Amino acid sequence: MNTIKQENQIIKKYKSPFIFYFLSIAIPWALWFLSGWFSYKTPYTRTLEWATGISSFAGLLTPLVIALCFMLPIKELRKDFLSRFFNFKSIKREYILIAFFLMLLSILAAQTISLFFGYSTSQFELRGAFTFTSALFPVWFLLIAAPMLEELAWHSYGTDALVSRFNLFNASMIFAVYWAFWHFPLSFINGYYHSNLVESGTLYSLNFVVSMIPFVLIMNWLYYKTNRNILLPVVFHITAGFFNEIFATHPMSKVIQTGLLLIVSLYLVITDKEMFFKRI
Repeated sequence: MNTIKQENQIIKKYKSPFIFYFLSIAIPWALWFLSGWFSYKTPYTRTLEWATGISSFAGLLTPLVIALCFMLPIKELRKDFLSRFFNFKSIKREYILIAFFLMLLSILAAQTISLFFGYSTSQFELRGAFTFTSALFPVWFLLIAAPMLEELAWHSYGTDALVSRFNLFNASMIFAVYWAFWHFPLSFINGYYHSNLVESGTLYSLNFVVSMIPFVLIMNWLYYKTNRNILLPVVFHITAGFFNEIFATHPMSKVIQTGLLLIVSLYLVITDKEMFFKRI
């Protein structure tokens, strides 16, 4: 009980959600729209490729820099931030397994269900190539770096800042909407994942937005169930991108996956109502 009280007290000190989230969207949007402008210029020279890559990566890095600016000057927040990388002793093993394997199981289950609707078994084959480009950086690097940098921002400062003002369910819903908008300018960068997603059709673009809801609910549930461990959300996010990229998955299977994850998230909300709806 004392541990819970201590956790609640420290969360209340993450008290600047509005300025954090404003800066974390305004600066990346400016940088990413600039990247989009660079990416469509012709001829697309090596200099423009560097400009696209650097401005894109700078936008990705921005929320973490802002989070550090809020935390590092305050001794108590700095200590709390650093301690949450290594607090594995009290974490149950099942949460670690969920972080590593839930997204793999969900995409395999979705592909299996899709077979009953006439989709091909070739989805289970390894793709052998990436579905998008990433300007200056290798795609494999961004599949690791992007989730890592995002979660080091969202789950070092951002999530707790929202939970200091709202219950966990409302905080998750607010962030899911915010996160969907946060990604919006990436759809204007030529060859990037979100740009290709828009070209694939309205249904699949909408699925990406809707998928934010269960993804955020599950990840935040995992985060608070593991005493606010930062590394497990990082792992969970990396596996989401990695396992959805390595298989030759039909886009409709990703729609099915979203449905499955919605069921999982609904189950978690119902069975853990106190955690989701009680204010700290």
